[in-house]
Amino acid sequence: MNAPNTSSQPTVRPAHDDDDVRGVPLKDPVCGMATDRTSPHHATADNQEYFFCSERCESKFLADPDRYTKSHLPLAPGRDPAEKLHGSGPEPVLAPAAMDVIYTCPMHPEIRQDHPGTCPKCGMGLEPVLPLEDDENPELLDFQRRFWWTLPFTVAVLFLAMVGHQFGLMDIGTQTWVELLLTLPVVGWAGLPFFQRGWQSVINRSPNMWTLIGLGTGAAFAYSVVATIAPGVFPQSFFSMGRVGVYFEAAAVIISLTLLGQMLELRARSHTSAAIKSLLGLSPKTARRLKDDGNEEDIPITHVHVGDRLRVRPGEKVPVDGVVLEGQSSVDESMLTGEPMPAAKRQGDKLIGATLNTTGALIMRCERVGAETMLSQIVQMVAQAQRSKAPMQRLADGVAGWFVIGVVVIALLTFFAWGLFGPEPSWVFGLINAVSVLIIACPCALGLATPMSIMVATGRGASQGVLFRDAAAIENLRKVTTLIVDKTGTLTEGRPAFERAIPSDDFTEHDVLRMAASLDQGSEHPLASAIVREANRLQLSLEPAQDFDSASGIGVRGVVAGHLLALGNTVLMNQLGISVEPLSVEAERLRGEGASVMYLAVDGRLSGLLAVSDPIKASTREALTDLRGTGMRIVMATGDGETTARAVATKLGIEEVHGEVKPSDKLALVEKLQDEGQIVAMAGDGINDAPALAQANVGIAMGTGTDVAMNSAQITLVKGDLRGIAIARNLSNATVSNMKQNLWFALFYNGLGVPLAAGVLYPFTGWLLSPMIAALAMSLSSASVVGNALRLRNQRLLSGEKLSTGAT
Repeated sequence: MNAPNTSSQPTVRPAHDDDDVRGVPLKDPVCGMATDRTSPHHATADNQEYFFCSERCESKFLADPDRYTKSHLPLAPGRDPAEKLHGSGPEPVLAPAAMDVIYTCPMHPEIRQDHPGTCPKCGMGLEPVLPLEDDENPELLDFQRRFWWTLPFTVAVLFLAMVGHQFGLMDIGTQTWVELLLTLPVVGWAGLPFFQRGWQSVINRSPNMWTLIGLGTGAAFAYSVVATIAPGVFPQSFFSMGRVGVYFEAAAVIISLTLLGQMLELRARSHTSAAIKSLLGLSPKTARRLKDDGNEEDIPITHVHVGDRLRVRPGEKVPVDGVVLEGQSSVDESMLTGEPMPAAKRQGDKLIGATLNTTGALIMRCERVGAETMLSQIVQMVAQAQRSKAPMQRLADGVAGWFVIGVVVIALLTFFAWGLFGPEPSWVFGLINAVSVLIIACPCALGLATPMSIMVATGRGASQGVLFRDAAAIENLRKVTTLIVDKTGTLTEGRPAFERAIPSDDFTEHDVLRMAASLDQGSEHPLASAIVREANRLQLSLEPAQDFDSASGIGVRGVVAGHLLALGNTVLMNQLGISVEPLSVEAERLRGEGASVMYLAVDGRLSGLLAVSDPIKASTREALTDLRGTGMRIVMATGDGETTARAVATKLGIEEVHGEVKPSDKLALVEKLQDEGQIVAMAGDGINDAPALAQANVGIAMGTGTDVAMNSAQITLVKGDLRGIAIARNLSNATVSNMKQNLWFALFYNGLGVPLAAGVLYPFTGWLLSPMIAALAMSLSSASVVGNALRLRNQRLLSGEKLSTGAT
């Protein structure tokens, strides 16, 4: 008998036959596609069974199980989507429970569970973290059903209470019992969720709006029931019109109006997720795959795998992320990047899933599928940002809890003040005014003030290619006083073109280019890519590099064909003790023209230099002008030489330039400016920018750059266009202004409403606020806050231009 398998190496074993789990949706740990336990492709590692959608995924898993079981976090709802914009690998299999929709509270995003319910802190209905394309809000449907079924009862009891005695339909005693019977279904069934949430708030010691509504309607209804069944228990001061006053109509109308207000609020809140729903709807449902035998087949998008060749015809959407193998076309990427002009695509260019192919036919190779596509990562990032808390919201949360307690105290004081000192029937006045105080002082508007603004703003930003990692980034960007920008890939295109190689000693131009390209095969820097492309174009024979080492920001080193090579800027050469004097004149001339210069050393001896030019992005000048217009100080920090950096800076009007800086130098620059009291934003796209991006008050990564940079930043510009910073800055200002409007509105409303409900105007005007009017005002206040937040969808984000408001 074989010994038990205790290693992490997977073994194939039969699938479970348990009918309770067969067919339960799971995810393939390799590609992220949907599968289940009925799949014939499965394996076990570390006592965990994994299921695959195809034999290819099973083979990949068996070859390297640790890659799929230990190295990556799941991309199910709940993963931090800001972990990266483009994932570095697939996700592990998910247990059935993890595949369920994760629900969270709009006001308290830390509340998360895998089933619908109510928030234990504020009592609001939980919503899916990631809304479905065509989801129906179950809470809205429930409230609609309760409202419409009981509305006739509310109207009937209101009619009897207001004018029933004038028509003489029945005597007072009989009418009171009829009102009780009509009110029972309204309070007992339609209002049941309110009382349940109010009781939960007491159990959880988290007073909220439902605490006040439950107390108010419960007190009015309970008093009226007792007054109907045993009127003799009340003193004479409770009597009006020859009977103890009952307020069944108040309880019924308050509940109906509260239901109406919740329906209006829920409908309005559904619009805050419109951007995510639009993004979810962008992805095509099928793809046309090219088979090895030359035939083609239409397959569901969930069956597309990495490495598949796909045909994209004119007018079709690109199915997944990939690269063009054949053909030329223009692709409309506006739905994801906000860029209105279609981008030209040819062999070797990247394609983004869900973008629209407009003119020519393309054959592409799939590189990312499922949760790894840019669209999926954008959706995850937007969802995460929408559910995060802004610093301003923490203050509102703290105020709301104490506010409820304060309102209960005010209601009690109102009751006793009217009962002891008010006109007859004094205790009736006290009860009604106390109920009005409890109802009108709903803290829901205060709690919704910032989350609704954040949800709309992040969706609006995503539609323009600006992704916020969290709410704090939105709130902090408006405070930035200094922006540090990298050059390559940030100010410039990031796709440099090789210019020339200048040899030294007995080397030729081709020798210098061939050795540099051989070494640069292991580098992901844009300058390295330009060198390798040129060598490939000239069909130079490249050799593998060994012991490759990237000294981020200053160059690379390694061994090629037995020779120790170093390729980088002056700083690297100085570190190695290699003089660049023989080529310094040529280098300065090229830098003065704006080219980036790299020196090549072979076995400790200067062997030549290579010049690569990187054109400035067409949008950079406009973006910098807009940013300067906001009073922002612009600083360039680049690993390129001083002369090259200043040549580019001069063209762009940037006065403060730091050249030949290492990653540690960029970090030190950020810290120095922060010590001076500056609020610093850093914009970059490379590994060498990551430390500074993380240290800055706001890190801004180019979506066209490296994953490391994007993981270190709080904001990602999908298109890599600096105009996105201006858009983000304006959106930050508009969002914070909107949040302040909502907060002041909520505070002003309560500050005015509570005294009116308590009856402060009665001695002067004889006016009292009916609990029914208080309920209507409370409901409309929450809907008004959400409506104000929705105005951000039409906010002007660039001067002279009104941008589209949808994700499409």
